[in-house]
Amino acid sequence: MTGVVGAGSFGTAIANLIALNTDVLIFSRRADFVEEVNQNAAYNGVKLHHRIKATSDPEMLVDQCQLIFPIVPSDAFRPMMQNFAPYLRPNHIVIHGTKGLDLRAITNEELAAPGLMLNRQQVRTMSEVILEETSVVRVGCLSGPNLAAEIVEGQPAATLVGSRFREVIQAGQTALNSRRFHVFGSYDMLGAELAGALKNIVALGSGILGGLGLGRNIQGLLIAKGLGEMIHFGKALGASSQAFVGVAGIGDLVATATSSNSRNYTFGTRLAKGETVAQIKANMPELAEGVRTLQIAHALAKHYKLHVPITDMLYAVVFEGLPVERALEYLLSYPYAVDVDFV
Repeated sequence: MTGVVGAGSFGTAIANLIALNTDVLIFSRRADFVEEVNQNAAYNGVKLHHRIKATSDPEMLVDQCQLIFPIVPSDAFRPMMQNFAPYLRPNHIVIHGTKGLDLRAITNEELAAPGLMLNRQQVRTMSEVILEETSVVRVGCLSGPNLAAEIVEGQPAATLVGSRFREVIQAGQTALNSRRFHVFGSYDMLGAELAGALKNIVALGSGILGGLGLGRNIQGLLIAKGLGEMIHFGKALGASSQAFVGVAGIGDLVATATSSNSRNYTFGTRLAKGETVAQIKANMPELAEGVRTLQIAHALAKHYKLHVPITDMLYAVVFEGLPVERALEYLLSYPYAVDVDFV
């Protein structure tokens, strides 16, 4: 039996995929979710595989599952791992599917403070959180173009399992591979995690362009230049550029930055159409990770003195009220020295 922690759209989509190969136990704190899944193999009208059962007991999940996929929002990831830590053992394999970053000992209020600067020592990937909070040794990540709505529909897709351990990659492939879902492997876990988190920033910007009714030419330009900024951030944080030009990088970036099924793209679209950040957050069913990642990236860019005009302009639009038209005018006239400066 394989465990999934988190009953959001991506968590349930991954559970459905795993259930094609083995029994699945999914953890949720919501009693209504657990009851409906166990009684009806469904939740909110969404049919789940009959091999999926649910629990709200972390000890039960850990006792029954050696392979566990935690998939919860980044700002809730560390508390969740602390909750599971007493039951996890070194022989467990944990492959997370959270595309965001963690800030240790920095509150949301401090993150929103003007002029904040962050360095690598203050930022954690989710795999680093797992290693810090638990006794688990064999850790991996899921990263790639994995829009939950398409996976639930059974559309063909792929993902990447990143890990330093071959057995973690093999465990992820065994659990998830199917005729319509292919699992690549990579030993560059840091690059895969950073690519998965940073592409959400570009998706926000692409959604803004979509909300303004602009076309594919400017969207293509944003994606190309946004990829360059992702690579600059990755290098500053200790990753190579390789992961950013693969499935976890450009593959995920294109999917997330061009689809209305992407929460980050949708967030940007609604922002461009006049809604405030507070209004969007108030009635968006799941977190758009790119909003928080944008704050973190902006603070990192200050510390490392990175030239990342897209990140800077998006931050000004989302958090400082800069009109979108002015940001776009600035970016179109930005004096890039060369087209490609990261290879």
